[in-house]
Amino acid sequence: MIIAIIIDNELNSREFLQKLITKHFSEKITVVATCDSVDTGVQAIHKYAPELVFVDIQMPNQNGFKLFSHFETTNFEVIFTTAFKDYAIDAIKYSALDYLLKPINYIDLLAAIKRFEERKINFINQKKTEALLENLGSNNNSFNKIALPTHNGYELIKLNNIVYCQSESNYCKIICSDGGELLISKTLKHVEELIENNLFIRIHKSYLVNLNYVINYDKTADLKVTLSTGIQLPVSVRRKEHFLNRILQKE
Repeated sequence: MIIAIIIDNELNSREFLQKLITKHFSEKITVVATCDSVDTGVQAIHKYAPELVFVDIQMPNQNGFKLFSHFETTNFEVIFTTAFKDYAIDAIKYSALDYLLKPINYIDLLAAIKRFEERKINFINQKKTEALLENLGSNNNSFNKIALPTHNGYELIKLNNIVYCQSESNYCKIICSDGGELLISKTLKHVEELIENNLFIRIHKSYLVNLNYVINYDKTADLKVTLSTGIQLPVSVRRKEHFLNRILQKE
């Protein structure tokens, strides 16, 4: 069951959308709260942890876009609702799941819910893939974490959770699959020697990459790899052959 919240300053709009959902999607969606402002909506999100939030754009005090400013990360999808077409581009900029014009009709709402279900399935499949990669990259009989020095001691990170490492002068930035970053006062060369794992390869003087996250190699003049996180990184000319041999399993 999809847990949902409706945020709209107009009572009639809140009630109409809730009735529409109850009438046509009661087997899929449960509306646990209806809120009349962004502030009360934020409180409800913290309380109920919904998967889906319907939020009106044009509201007094704070418009619907301000909802995102209350969260460092959003663990829910947002469908904007409004009577004005002019907000469509802004809604897209905020990576909203969908944008519904009032008065909301069954057809548009159905399409939005289908889009939510498709995105949810894709997310679940992605997590399954990540779990598989982690299992493939681990050995239950060995210690598969790396201890990285911090100013307080050490940070222990699973090797296959590291997407890539980036040199920053005498420091090294560790970028992880969950979006976290760790800056340590060691060189990239030191980290490379510390890892000593076949999963990782130096593709550039500034980058050490986990091969499990490489999804594309562009061998044109730019020489770059694309990672599953969407990041693109350069491959140096002198490291190109070694990199190719590794991904083609010739080494």
